[in-house]
Amino acid sequence: MTIQVFGHKSPDTDSTGSPIVWAWYLSEVKGTPAKPVLLGEPNTEAAFVLKHWELDKPEIISDVEAGAPVVIVDTNNPAELPDAINTADIRAIIDHHKLVGGLETKGPIDITVRPLACTATILYDLMGEAVAQAPRGIKGAMLSCILSDTLEFRSPTTTDHDRNVAQALATDLDVDMNALATRMFEAKSDVSAFSDAELLRMDSKEYTVAGKELRVSVLETTAPKVVLDRKDSLMASMVDVAKEDGADQVLLFVIDILKEEATLLIPNDLVKDMAEKSFGASVTGDTVVLPGIMSRKKQIIPSLTL
Repeated sequence: MTIQVFGHKSPDTDSTGSPIVWAWYLSEVKGTPAKPVLLGEPNTEAAFVLKHWELDKPEIISDVEAGAPVVIVDTNNPAELPDAINTADIRAIIDHHKLVGGLETKGPIDITVRPLACTATILYDLMGEAVAQAPRGIKGAMLSCILSDTLEFRSPTTTDHDRNVAQALATDLDVDMNALATRMFEAKSDVSAFSDAELLRMDSKEYTVAGKELRVSVLETTAPKVVLDRKDSLMASMVDVAKEDGADQVLLFVIDILKEEATLLIPNDLVKDMAEKSFGASVTGDTVVLPGIMSRKKQIIPSLTL
């Protein structure tokens, strides 16, 4: 059977590009039939990357069949994966997030989890010399994933290795990284076509903090005013989104890529208390600016408390 390679729900650039990269490697280098699939529509930045590098958008699936062989990239969290994931035949996990627990496998598997900013950086390392034979689109996807996950090296998750791999890919492709990143971030910032609920779920992950089920959403943008001008309707929509998704609260952090800060929307006293206790902030209105906060994985989630 063909192996399905996928990342997390609400696929961003890394969870769109990395399955394409690894499916190519398995099929073309290792001789193991594999195909990339997605667990939802790619975000606007990921859609731009697919078009820019002339890559086909992978099929979107809603669940997996029992016994189906799969490889999971860019997550190890069951909440971000198909409901039936533990009935599938998980062959490998390649990730750069903390271990969450809850996945079950049918036997020993290959697991690679490394403290790097991007899954694509890990894939580059695992592919070794085979990178040289990768098509331009595969190399471009890896470069785009790294630029996205590091916010063009602004994110505190960035390591020297991520930077070096990106530079090697950019040199090989003869690409101006700043120009590519600028176009990617412009695409990511164009959210005019999305409803409030879609924005709240666009780049969102589920966490439990102090007994509260949270949907922690981030919107990385070079035009934060476009999002913040919708703050009233976004905060109103949080109630329905939380109810529909079985959460106690939605948190929305609007990340200003250029100013390197986050604005957290404060819809109620619960979020106010969380902002003050988690970040030492003084909240007086319905938003609070958090200087230097850029990364959900490294800064936001580890800090959240009540």
